[in-house]
Amino acid sequence: MTKTEKKMDNNLCKVLTNVCEDVKDDLQGFQWLTHTVNYANFPASLKIICVFATNADIAQLTASKQDQRLQGLVTQALNAVDVKLKNISKQVLFDSEENCTRDNAGNWAKRLG
Repeated sequence: MTKTEKKMDNNLCKVLTNVCEDVKDDLQGFQWLTHTVNYANFPASLKIICVFATNADIAQLTASKQDQRLQGLVTQALNAVDVKLKNISKQVLFDSEENCTRDNAGNWAKRLG
């Protein structure tokens, strides 16, 4: 990772941590969020994964339109560090601990990799 990429990654981590802190007590079942990126194709390759405890939590999030609120908060945070997402619905994703446990034996590194 180049020095510029490292700086961008640190900025991404900082603003995404703020989003995480802002919503952790507001959204039912919200656990954490992370990102994946290939800096050779940035920002198109950037994916933000918002992790919830269960699929039911994600269904509730969507039913209550809180998914749009969370996507908006992520977009706002990224805009603050001059990162513009072209397709928010394909770049801000929702997943669950339930899915990871079922499909990847709880191994998030494998699931995200």
